[in-house]
Amino acid sequence: MARFTDANLATALEIVSRYPIAKSATIPLLHLAQEQDGYVTDDAMEHIAELVGTTPAQVLGTCSFYEMFKREPVGRYAINICTNIACQIMGGEELLHHAEEKLGIRSGSTTPDGLFTVEDVECIAACTEAPCLQVNYRYRHRITHEEFDQLVDDLAAGRLDDEVPPHGTLARVRQHIPADRAAGVADPTVNVEPVWLAIAAAEEGGDGK
Repeated sequence: MARFTDANLATALEIVSRYPIAKSATIPLLHLAQEQDGYVTDDAMEHIAELVGTTPAQVLGTCSFYEMFKREPVGRYAINICTNIACQIMGGEELLHHAEEKLGIRSGSTTPDGLFTVEDVECIAACTEAPCLQVNYRYRHRITHEEFDQLVDDLAAGRLDDEVPPHGTLARVRQHIPADRAAGVADPTVNVEPVWLAIAAAEEGGDGK
């Protein structure tokens, strides 16, 4: 699939409705597209452009800026191994080489069965827990080579399905805001006096001036 399915289109339209300017929904819609297909297809970006009133090129500009969005198929499990300074000192490079050996692929590649993609990444903000990695952006800290092997074996056997969903899934529970509970959305292009300023003006004009 490339464009949104009927179910995801309904979700996409609900997401767009939360924003006073439709193009503000671009990033959530890119996440939705990636959840659907595991990566962001060209057709999905065209569909998003239609929904938010921009061009496919503008959607691509946003998509290509963020590392989390993949524009080519990746494995069910994307393993990001940090090799930045803290992790490098604590064995990040060695962990990456071990992962390549274990999976039989080089960094940036996907296993023939489509299960694993391994990537060498910059700092993932867990320097005190080095060496660390992420599986579909779920952290694993202070990983030894033996723990990496066990992690891969558990993922392949489906023993961590409750913990690590397929690539592209940010959360298992999707936010839904009923229309009667939505916060007031103000169009930023309309010049409306802020509520706090109106209250301050009213108080200054009262007896307590």
